[in-house]
Amino acid sequence: MRHRPRRLVIAVRADPVICGHSGEARNLAEAALTRGFTDVRLLTWPISALEAAGLPLKPLDRLLPYSPGITVERPEPVGDYRVPDGRYLAGLTGRLVELLAEPIPTVCLSMYLVPHTAVIIDAVGAVRAAGFDPEVHTIAKAVGSDVTNVIKSCLRDGSFGAAIALFTTFLANDEVTAVSEYTRDEIIASAAEVDAKHGTRFAEQCRRRVTVSYPPIDTSAYLDIEEAAVDAALAARGLARDGYILFLSRVTRAKGIYDLIMAYGQMRCRSDVKLVVAGTGPALQHVRAMAAEDEQVVFLSDVDDTEKGLLMRGCAAYVLPTKPEPEFVETFGIALTEKMLAGGGPVITTLTGGTGEAVGDTAVIVEPGDVVALAAAVDAAVLEMPAEERADRERRARAHALTFDRARVFDNLFRPVLSHPEPA
Repeated sequence: MRHRPRRLVIAVRADPVICGHSGEARNLAEAALTRGFTDVRLLTWPISALEAAGLPLKPLDRLLPYSPGITVERPEPVGDYRVPDGRYLAGLTGRLVELLAEPIPTVCLSMYLVPHTAVIIDAVGAVRAAGFDPEVHTIAKAVGSDVTNVIKSCLRDGSFGAAIALFTTFLANDEVTAVSEYTRDEIIASAAEVDAKHGTRFAEQCRRRVTVSYPPIDTSAYLDIEEAAVDAALAARGLARDGYILFLSRVTRAKGIYDLIMAYGQMRCRSDVKLVVAGTGPALQHVRAMAAEDEQVVFLSDVDDTEKGLLMRGCAAYVLPTKPEPEFVETFGIALTEKMLAGGGPVITTLTGGTGEAVGDTAVIVEPGDVVALAAAVDAAVLEMPAEERADRERRARAHALTFDRARVFDNLFRPVLSHPEPA
């Protein structure tokens, strides 16, 4: 029996941006192909725009390919230099209008409310105003920076107009969801603050409508790691299994990298294990300078998605001492769950934002910003943790992380749209 064509469009900052949510978009796209969608598109930004923005990017020549049936579209800007940033938004909105004008049932998912949700709402409105009758269902997913950066900055700066516009656009979607319970709570609290100051009624709507959809992860990519591949990857980097502790994330203050560098200088285990800092970000140059005379600190700024899991599997411990900062709070921690799937040494992190939802009761927890406690926790994990406890933590961590498998997350998120999802 022929199935009716069905399209999914995800508006997102996609690869090559180094961010867990770009991987989230990839995993939803891949899962969609197993659930009856015949045309899946990632609507995103031109590479030149991403580079100009200064975002940390993966090596362009080593990006993982998408499966056939997934198209990455990077519309060119519309207009000339007299329309600065709006040119790119016009390109995204215009392309989505063209897609919605086609007689294909379409689900539009926006990740990062600003500006992708506005792109979808504007495109849907334009198509309907033009006389088309699109069969379209919209979903807006609020991720970390939507709350900790955009909404909070509006409240901090007194930009109530921007906050009202953001909530209005968010709630204009058919469905609204958040990346974690922590994020949902923050959305409601922020909405209540706007309501209290300006007499709006956003909090009640958010409390009633916002659901939680955790990040979808390609669990198979971490469960099927070959030990020989781990050894080969480590040898190529001059590393040995269990011979390093790993920080693999964006290199920013909010991820706790400064605390980790200082803690490493105090660790008893530093004579036995190196510190590998894998990633790029705005703090990388400064952190490099801090550790310039420490030969035990290794920086890797060209790790691709394939090598990531191998480094995670081979480390003595994975350390992400993330901490709340005005511009960012960890609203989940996708890298934590990827590490839990990969196996290897224990995860050491903090209960910041939504990290507790990511790790459950399987990680070693320290207080954010406590450098002395961080050094002690790493020493205990590397030098003193019994093999039995390490193995038990690894098993429990993998079992918890499996609950975020992309097929399960996809089915939960799209259940209102797909009453009878097709089997994988």
